[in-house]
Amino acid sequence: MPGVEDGVGDVEILRRIRAGDRSAVDDLYERFRRPAFALARRILADDGLAEDVLQEVFLGVWRDPHAYDGARGSFASWLLAVVHHKAVDAVRREESQRRRQARAEDEAVLDAPVAVRDVADDAWSRVVAEQVRSALGELPESQKEALTLAYYGGYTQREVAALTGAPLGTVKTRMLAGMRRLRSQLGGMPGEAAGGALDDGAPFDGTAP
Repeated sequence: MPGVEDGVGDVEILRRIRAGDRSAVDDLYERFRRPAFALARRILADDGLAEDVLQEVFLGVWRDPHAYDGARGSFASWLLAVVHHKAVDAVRREESQRRRQARAEDEAVLDAPVAVRDVADDAWSRVVAEQVRSALGELPESQKEALTLAYYGGYTQREVAALTGAPLGTVKTRMLAGMRRLRSQLGGMPGEAAGGALDDGAPFDGTAP
């Protein structure tokens, strides 16, 4: 913990910042860079993100030097608490961004038209298509309808929703549930080795014979 002399030095730097002395921010950065970076780095496990947090924190002190209230403890403790708070926020933002990106990628795959391949001379693909047709016949009617439109018609999820009159969210749920059941039924069959298996959340990749 900083001693009395350190605390006096912190107060002096803060006084200079409040007076508009830009060089005081540089002094503050040099004074706390190592402990602040170590704290942010420990939370974020990323040097670049930790540096971003430090810039945000020290810029915040410059913009609002009166945010620190001496009655609540030492300046050093307050500053490191701010670093901790900003680093945790950064972790949440990164996680939220990763989730949004993953959802966007899933949406792009599920919403894309079904790929069509020329299987005129591909007997193996015909066998796979027959397996899928048989498996589709065992699904609940609502799931079969949605997946048949996608598999045989090449429609996107939004187009399937328009054709069936069901909400888009309902169509997505039906297709995901149906594909999981198809994957379970087709597991271990020859078509899976040939690329006929279905990944959770992915549309069919095949052509009706």
